[in-house]
Amino acid sequence: MNSVHSDSPPPAAEAGDDREDGPRVALKILVAGGFGVGKTTMVGAVSEIRPLRTEEALTDVSVGVDDLDGVAAKTTTTVAMDFGRITLREGVAIYLFGTPGQERFWFMWNELSRGALGAVVLADTRRLMASFASIDYFERKGTPFVVAVNCFDDADRYDPPEIRTALDIDPHVPVLLCDARRTGSAKEVLVSLVEHALRLAGGVSPRRAG
Repeated sequence: MNSVHSDSPPPAAEAGDDREDGPRVALKILVAGGFGVGKTTMVGAVSEIRPLRTEEALTDVSVGVDDLDGVAAKTTTTVAMDFGRITLREGVAIYLFGTPGQERFWFMWNELSRGALGAVVLADTRRLMASFASIDYFERKGTPFVVAVNCFDDADRYDPPEIRTALDIDPHVPVLLCDARRTGSAKEVLVSLVEHALRLAGGVSPRRAG
């Protein structure tokens, strides 16, 4: 077993909590997408705490079950979730939950998505079809989401309008390009999601955090 576990996640503070030792507002965001698109990488890139990860080594058991097309070099997989935390601005904490990408773990999504403000759907242009399940899921639940294309070094580059057409995404859903390895890039995706969710809720979009 090669699982890496960090400290247990702290309890989320209630909105309006004015304690000096905790956030006044706590938001829950999911990081979803197909197998190997960079969910664990994104959570780790922005988390202020050591991320909790539930990764296991890929074994012969996964042959014929997990689609490794385009990610043949991948040696581990998330079997439950990733967890991280980031302070978007003073008093506003985001708790990140990375969902497992393989179909056999989709039964966990309902529990992970409970109470979430919204979701980031990571996409890989080499395997765009792997994004459809996540997009369909959040569309059915009415959960606000953005699509963030993780620009892998060896992947073809496409403009957001081309990605939108290929994925048949509604015009109001933001489509962004990102590098899930870079903290600044990943944070921009999270801010865009928060702004999008607030717009849909009729709220006022926050200023972008530096």
